Amino acid sequence: MSRFVLFFMLLPLLLESKAKGSEAGDNCPLTHPIMGKIGGVIDHSSRVGKEQKVAMEMVVEDYFRSSCSKQLTLQLEDFGGDSSRLASATTELISSKQVQSIIGTMTAQETGMFSEVDASIKDIPIISLTSPALTPPLMAQQLPYFLQMSNHITLHMQCIADIVSHFKWRKVTALYEHRNGFSAYAGIITLLSDMLKVVNSEIADYSDLSSLSSISNPEITIEQELIKLRSKSNRVFIVLVSSLELAILLFDKANQMRMMEKDYVWIVTDEIASLLDSVDSSVVSNMQGVIGFKTNFAQTTGSFKRFKSRFRKKYGSEYPEEEEYSNPSIFALRAYDATWAIARVLEKSQGKMTLKELSGSILSSNFKGLSGTVRFENNELWQSPSFQIINVVGNSYRVMAVWSPKFGFLESEEKYNEAKANSSLKNLGPVYWPGGMQSTIPKGWAISDADIRLRIGVPAMGAFNQFVTVTFDKTQNATCVTGFSINVFEAAVKRLPYNLPYVLVPFYGSYDEMVEQVYRNDLDAAVGDTEIMAYRFQYVEFSQPYVDSGLVMVVTQKAETSQATWMLKTFTKNMWLLMIAMHLFIGLLVWVIERGSNSEFEGIGAMLWFSVTIIFYAHREPLTSNLSRLVLAPWLFVILIVVASFTASLSSTMTVSRLQPSVLDVETLKITNAPVGCNGNSFIVRYLINVLLFKPENIKKINSIHDYPEAFETGHIKAAFFVEPHAKVFLGKYCKGYAKAGPTFKLGGFGFVFPKASPLAFDISEATLKVVESGELRQLEELLSSSNCTSQTIESDTSSLGLEPFAGLFIVSGTVAAFGSFVAIFRMGWNVHPLSYIQTAFLRRRIWRWASIELSRQSSPNPKTNDHVEASSTLPC
Repeated sequence: MSRFVLFFMLLPLLLESKAKGSEAGDNCPLTHPIMGKIGGVIDHSSRVGKEQKVAMEMVVEDYFRSSCSKQLTLQLEDFGGDSSRLASATTELISSKQVQSIIGTMTAQETGMFSEVDASIKDIPIISLTSPALTPPLMAQQLPYFLQMSNHITLHMQCIADIVSHFKWRKVTALYEHRNGFSAYAGIITLLSDMLKVVNSEIADYSDLSSLSSISNPEITIEQELIKLRSKSNRVFIVLVSSLELAILLFDKANQMRMMEKDYVWIVTDEIASLLDSVDSSVVSNMQGVIGFKTNFAQTTGSFKRFKSRFRKKYGSEYPEEEEYSNPSIFALRAYDATWAIARVLEKSQGKMTLKELSGSILSSNFKGLSGTVRFENNELWQSPSFQIINVVGNSYRVMAVWSPKFGFLESEEKYNEAKANSSLKNLGPVYWPGGMQSTIPKGWAISDADIRLRIGVPAMGAFNQFVTVTFDKTQNATCVTGFSINVFEAAVKRLPYNLPYVLVPFYGSYDEMVEQVYRNDLDAAVGDTEIMAYRFQYVEFSQPYVDSGLVMVVTQKAETSQATWMLKTFTKNMWLLMIAMHLFIGLLVWVIERGSNSEFEGIGAMLWFSVTIIFYAHREPLTSNLSRLVLAPWLFVILIVVASFTASLSSTMTVSRLQPSVLDVETLKITNAPVGCNGNSFIVRYLINVLLFKPENIKKINSIHDYPEAFETGHIKAAFFVEPHAKVFLGKYCKGYAKAGPTFKLGGFGFVFPKASPLAFDISEATLKVVESGELRQLEELLSSSNCTSQTIESDTSSLGLEPFAGLFIVSGTVAAFGSFVAIFRMGWNVHPLSYIQTAFLRRRIWRWASIELSRQSSPNPKTNDHVEASSTLPC
C-alpha cells in the first residue's frame, strides 16, 4: 500500500521532468556531458543587448534540441554599458568561467587594451557584434582571432555620402556617441569627411555626445548641445553612432526645441534605423521626416519566419513590458549566427582542439545564416550588403529605395535583383521631410550670425578698376569693393543652396601672391579678374570661368600709303581672269555668228576689237543676227553692273583714308627689340618671357589703364599686351588710334580661386553657370563694355571685289552664250561642212594657205586632192 502512495506522489514530478526533457531536447536524457562554453559580454539594459541575449540563448536551445549527446553552455556577463566593467567582465569569463570563446559588443581598440593586461585574450576567438565594423590598422597582427560580425564602416559612410550627394547638400553636421570612454568612434568623423570630399561636400561641424551611462543629467546635456548646433547655419544633421536609448532622448529634445520642422534634415544610420520596428509610436512621432538606412536581409524565408515566431514568444516572456515591440532586428540575427558559428566548431572539435585551432576553424566558417552568408575575410564579415533607404512617416517608415555599393540607389528589392543582372540605376523617390511634405528639397542651411565669415581676397592694385574697384567710404568709415567681377560673384552666391557668409578683403600685391595666400589658407578664396593658368592649378582650384579670355596685342594705327596697284586691287585675281575669258568668249561667239552674213566682222582682229569696244559700249559694228543680239544683251547688262561697281570701288579706294597697324605681328616686335607694355601685377609678364620669348628688359610694367596712351605717345612702348576682356575695355575707352593686331593666344578665362579640394569651388561653378544661362552675365558684360565707339581689329585687306556679288549675272550670261554657241554650231553643220567652212575662213588670209592644203590632203577622198583644193579656193564667201 505504501508503495502505491509513493508512486502517485512521485508521478507529477516524473511527468514534469519528462515534459521539460521533451521540450528541451526531444526526449533527450536529463544528464549529458558539456560540449563547450561560450561567453557573452552584453549590455542587458539596452534594446540591442536584450535582443542579443535572447538570440544567443535560442542557439543553446536549438543545439540541444538537435543533439542530445552533448550540452552547450552559455555564460553571459552584463557590463551595463559601463566601460569600467567591460574589461573585468571579459577577464572574469576567461579566468574564472574558462570559456572557450567570447561574443560581445567590444571594439577592436578596447580588446587591444584588454590584451595588454591579459595576454591570454589574444588566443581566444572573440566575435564582436558592434555595428559597423571598425578596423584599426594592423589589427590582424595584434588580434589575429578578433572577428567582427558586421560590414565594414566604409560601406556605411559611402551610403551616407551618396545620400548627401543625391540631395546636393554641401555641408553637414555629424553627431556620434562617445562610448565606453574610448575614442574609437572619433575616427568615423575623419572617414566620413574623406567620403564627403569625393562628392564635393564637407563636415561643417560635429558633436561628441557622451553615453547616457557616463553623464548625470542626460537631458540637460543633450539640450545644451542642441542649442549650440541650432545657433549655427547648417541644418543637415547626421547621427553617425548612437544607442537607441540616446537617439530616443535626442529626437525628443530636438522635437521640443522645434528642430524637427521645415528646413531641418536628419539622417540616421543602421544602428538606429534597424531598431525602428522595436520602438513605440511616441518615439516614431518625434522622428517624422527622418531618413536613414538599415541592413537589408531576407525576411520571407521559412527559417526566418520560424525564428521570428519563436523570438517574439521568448522575448515577450522575458521582457513582458516590451512584448508589443518584440520583432527581431539584424543585431539579433547576427548574434544568433555568431553563436551558431562557434557551436558548429565546438561540435566538430570533440574537445580536442587547442584555442588557436578553434579560432582558425571559426575564422574559416562558411554557411548560410539568418543574417546572410556567414563568412569571414580579413577578420570581418564578408558579404555583399545592401541597405534599405527609409523615411519615417506616420506610425512607421516606408522604404524609398535599396542601396548597394555597386548599383547605388534602386527603387525596390525587385529592382535591386534586376540591377544585379542589368546594372541599372534608379534614383530616390519623393521624401517626407521634417515639417511635412515639401515640393522642394530642404536647402539644409539658415542664416546665422554665429557663422565665421570667409575671408575672400580681391586685387586692390589691378590695372583695370572696371573689374575690381577698392575705395574707402569716409562717411561710413568702411572699405567698398565694387566692379564687374564682384557683381558676378555676388550673383553666383545668391544662387547657392545655402548661406555663405563672407567678407571681401583688399589684397595689395600681385595676382600670383594673392593665389599663394589662398594656398596657404591665409585667405579662404579670391575673387577678381584672375586668369586661370596651368601653373596656378598646382596650388589652388578654380571655379568655372565666368569670362572667356585670350592674350591679344594692341598697337597704334597709321594711315595706309598710296600704291600704284589701286586699279588692280579693285577686283580679285579670279574676277579679272573671268572677265577677260568672258570677253573673249562673247566676242568670238558673236564673230562666228556674224561671220557669214556681216561684212563688218572680217578677220580675227575684228573679233578682238569688238571684245574690247563692247566694254565701253563703243562698238560700231552693226549686228544683223538675232542670235547675236540674244547673246550680247545679257553680257552688256553684266558689263553695266561690273563697270559701275568697279568705278565705285576705285573711287572709294582712292579717296577714303585707310588705317593699318603700326606693328604687324609679335615676331616683328622681337626682331626689332621693341619695348612692350603690360600689367605688371598679372601673369602676362611671365607669359611674355616664358611663352612668347620676349627679353625681360623689353617688357615695361604699366599699372593703370590711363597710363597706356601716354606710353604709346612717348614711344615708351610700341605695343601693349592685354587679356581679351581688358582689351575690350581699353579699346572701348580709347577706340581712336588703337586696334588689336596679330593672333589671339587662347587662355583659360577668368575664374574665382579656392583652396584645393574645396567643395565651394564646385558649388560656385554650378551657380556661375546658372548666372550665364539666365542672361544676367550678358547684361553685366554690356554694362562693362558700353562705349560710344567700337573697337577695331586689324585684319587682312578684304576690300577687293570678288566673284560672289556677280555670280548670278555671270551664270545667266554664260547660259545664254552657251545656248548661242550650240545654235551656231548646229547652223554651221546644217549649211556647210564644218571643215570646209573653217578652211574658207583660214584661206581668206594667205598666211594660212599651207595649213588649208595640209588639212585638205588628209581629208580628200580621191587622188585629185590638189585640184579640189585649188578650185575650192575660188569659191565665193
